[in-house]
Amino acid sequence: MINPTKLNYMLRGCVGIYYIIQERLTKGIIMTNEEKVQHWVNMANYDIESADVMMKSKRNLYVGFICHLTVEKMLKAYFVKITEETPPYIHNLRLLAEKTDIYSMMSEEQKDFLNELNPLQIEARYQEYKSAIEKKLTDKATQEILTKTKEMMAWIKSKI
Repeated sequence: MINPTKLNYMLRGCVGIYYIIQERLTKGIIMTNEEKVQHWVNMANYDIESADVMMKSKRNLYVGFICHLTVEKMLKAYFVKITEETPPYIHNLRLLAEKTDIYSMMSEEQKDFLNELNPLQIEARYQEYKSAIEKKLTDKATQEILTKTKEMMAWIKSKI
């Protein structure tokens, strides 16, 4: 069962961050690089909490999709931290990681995990792929993806 209070808090937090950023942009207030990094981390935190909620309700396809988004946002936080530039508008986790030095720091298992997550971002969106992905995402497999995502998230955070 979804805790309505926690869900409401999460949604208000995300919307609040959005409006703060919009207000600063319209007033010409520039975010510091650290604020930009924190923005990406906050969004990743929101996503992983959403994945936990979806896991409880066994929405495995969307758990995988959100796990991809979580890692993507953490990689973008790292990109901003290292380059002080806007991250590229790409969703391929491997390419995103390769745009910085973080890919060379990853273990083979972490690189394999990026490759495992990559299809979940595209294929979860299109009906013709959903049934094939859903068959692969058993409860056990989905829980493993969620666990690995949290580990990857913590690892990337340690590099920021």
